[in-house]
Amino acid sequence: MDSDFFAWLDLVLNFGLPILLLMTAYFIGTLIEARHFRSIRRRERDYHDYPVVTFDTMPSDWNASESTMVTGSIVVSLDYFKRVIAGLRSLVGGRVKTYEPLLDRARREALLRMIEQARKQGYDAIFNVRLETSRLANSRGDGQGTAGVEMLAFCTAVRMRSRFEPAQGRF
Repeated sequence: MDSDFFAWLDLVLNFGLPILLLMTAYFIGTLIEARHFRSIRRRERDYHDYPVVTFDTMPSDWNASESTMVTGSIVVSLDYFKRVIAGLRSLVGGRVKTYEPLLDRARREALLRMIEQARKQGYDAIFNVRLETSRLANSRGDGQGTAGVEMLAFCTAVRMRSRFEPAQGRF
């Protein structure tokens, strides 16, 4: 009887515990990601009327009195479960779907932080928006895999001489 118990305990510790940890990481990561996406959507609604354009030059109808460079950045990492799934996908090739929400969250959050910084400093609009990304750390000892990415958004913020009112249908 005792040997059966220890065999069962050995089985649970060797297989059950890692599976439980992976499932816990998956659910916690999913909850954190969902909460972050809700925050992003709420903030995007708050800033939907703030002029943000990717034009290289300032639109001709903007009467700017001051300009500066504004940035927003974020470092985001995959949870362990998604990292394992991405590693399995890299064995066979193809689209790595687990990284797509990560990059979407990073891009949107960096843009929101850039907009928030511009508004906090009293700027009325931003143009020449650019994005840069970089892998920050290796997830494996052999220098392969991605543990996290940084997304940097930067632009030119302008303060208008008179209150900015975009033309209807312009943006």
